[in-house]
Amino acid sequence: MADTMHAGDGQTRRDFIYLAAAAMGGVGGAAALWPFIHSLNPAADTLALASVEVDLAPIQTGQAIKVMWRGKPVFIRNRTQEEIDTARAVQPADMIDPQADQDRVTAGKDNWLVLVGVCTHLGCIPLGTSSGETKGEYGGWFCPCHGSHYDTSGRIRKGPAPANLHVPEYTFLTDTRVKIG
Repeated sequence: MADTMHAGDGQTRRDFIYLAAAAMGGVGGAAALWPFIHSLNPAADTLALASVEVDLAPIQTGQAIKVMWRGKPVFIRNRTQEEIDTARAVQPADMIDPQADQDRVTAGKDNWLVLVGVCTHLGCIPLGTSSGETKGEYGGWFCPCHGSHYDTSGRIRKGPAPANLHVPEYTFLTDTRVKIG
């Protein structure tokens, strides 16, 4: 009777030692892999570029500015009521990439238009943000490289560009401050 108790205890101890060794090996392996896994995370400078906050207070009605976000220009325009009305009067059938103006702005802040300023044809930077720059036939932006014309909502209206200027993810933090990204 005494021999069977010792055999059972030995087997239980052996199982425990195997499990403990396997667990310690797993913890050690994870600890050894952690620096490699952590190196795959974005760097601090990259995370800093993930979003940008812009003060809108100095931008007058009818004025546009260009800011950089993730290495790309972003156009922010404080549209006039005339620009909004013109953009909303366009019939979707008249557009290359049909999209309503209301779908490109934040509800209640229709005057603020935020766009990635990269032409959807070959990645050029359209003109129309700085004063004195040509704004094309539709009062928005014009890409002189290949002749794409965008309207006051950033929608492609004429030229080889296949799509509208992209609207990035953005949120209004206050009435005069927007966070892009």
